[in-house]
This record gives sequence, C-alpha cells and structure tokens, in this order.
Amino acid sequence: MLIFLIAYSLEVKAKVCRPSGKIRGKKPPPGQCNTHDDSDCCKQGKLYTTYKCSPQVSGSTKAILTLNSFENGEDGGGPSECDNKYHSDDTPVVALSTGWYSKGGRCPNNITINANGRSVNAMVVDECDSTMGCDEDHDYQPPCANNTVDASKAVWKALGIPKDNWGYMDITWTDA
Repeated sequence: MLIFLIAYSLEVKAKVCRPSGKIRGKKPPPGQCNTHDDSDCCKQGKLYTTYKCSPQVSGSTKAILTLNSFENGEDGGGPSECDNKYHSDDTPVVALSTGWYSKGGRCPNNITINANGRSVNAMVVDECDSTMGCDEDHDYQPPCANNTVDASKAVWKALGIPKDNWGYMDITWTDA
C-alpha cells in the first residue's frame, strides 16, 4: 500500500499542463484591436490553443515575459481583475496566466522575476487569460500561453532590458 501511495504521489507531481481546447479566431472590428506594445490581433479562422492550467510553480519557475500596458485605453483592455483599477506603466505590475493567477489567489501579492542577471518584485494585479480570447473583453487578442508573465514597462526597465528588446523574453519567477 505504501508503494502505491508513493507512486501515486510521484505521478501527481509529474503531471504536466496540457491544452484544454481551442477557440477559433474572429476578425476584430475596425480599430478594435490595440496593437500598442506589439500586441497580436486574432486572425479570422485561426485556431488558438487554450489552457485551464499552468506549469507547476517552483523556486525558479520558467516563463515567458511579455509586455503589457495596464493603463486605461492601452493594449491591456479593461481594468485589472484583482482590484478593478488601471495601473501606471511606471509601476511594476503583472498579469499571470490563468493557472498561475489561481482565480485571484495571487492578488495582490508580489512575485520576484529574474532575468538579465537582475531581479524585480512586481505585484500581481491581473489574469492573462489562457482560456479565452479573440473577443471584445480580451481586446480581440488571442488567449495567453499557459506560461506567461505579462509585465508593465516598469518591470522591463528594472530588469535592464534595452527598450528595443522589449516584448518577449525567457525568465524565471517565484512567489516573493
């Protein structure tokens, strides 16, 4: 019995996050997809993978850092999920993929992001939705990948990343 429990425990820990489905892209109405900060717009008919989970968080969780504005009228869409407010691009804030966002369980806690030989603490204020996209609520942008940390300009600056390299970068992060 003990061997079975140990094997089951190892199997549960080893589970990976698999896609949960796909959504079909819709062409955004004219002027409805904000491409500021190099955001993508959904393509008519393209299938986009969705996820209800994210990779397991560890002491050094691998992720993709993306650029997002949390200011009103910018590419982030509506106000942040955690506090229903907009946030300055000069404040280190992030949105996490759906699984890591954990139904708001990381709001308004900080995470520590490591890249480029530096680290920065940033407050979780929003979800980078991995389950839906290509609609008005998501600014006609595709669903986020399951391993996304969507960060304000302040995060990129604090990591010392040259502005012409902002947008997409491999990082690690952990709960602060």
